[in-house]
Amino acid sequence: MDDTDRRLIAALRRDGRAALSDLAGTLAISRATIRARLEKLASSGEIAGFTVLTRADVTAAPVRGLMMIGIEGRGADRITGRLQGLTSVQAVHATNGRWDLIVEISTETLQQFDDTLAQIRRMDGVATSETSLLLSTRRPLTRG
Repeated sequence: MDDTDRRLIAALRRDGRAALSDLAGTLAISRATIRARLEKLASSGEIAGFTVLTRADVTAAPVRGLMMIGIEGRGADRITGRLQGLTSVQAVHATNGRWDLIVEISTETLQQFDDTLAQIRRMDGVATSETSLLLSTRRPLTRG
């Protein structure tokens, strides 16, 4: 993957529905080149898929946060499985460093968020945790 591919992916992250002609204009390359690069990125697996983010996705669960979890012993797989079963858990990330897992949580209310935190903290093997509420999200205009 070269710089042009990275710029193309960045443009698609900003607007996943951008027309080939718009992408070509933004990147100052031909539509045929854009099409060929998209096909190459998809066939190589660099682009794993396309998705749609709706207004409901953003507003249905406006209370969002990250919970960092320290696990006691070797229970990471078991705890990850239980976390993935919670409706308020959007993603579970394995990490290195101080925390074993980082969990993305989204709920409709602060009370539901607090209930989710309590439920996770009661899980057998969760030794410690720290949570940060996401107050706002800003995406970069350009990447790479």
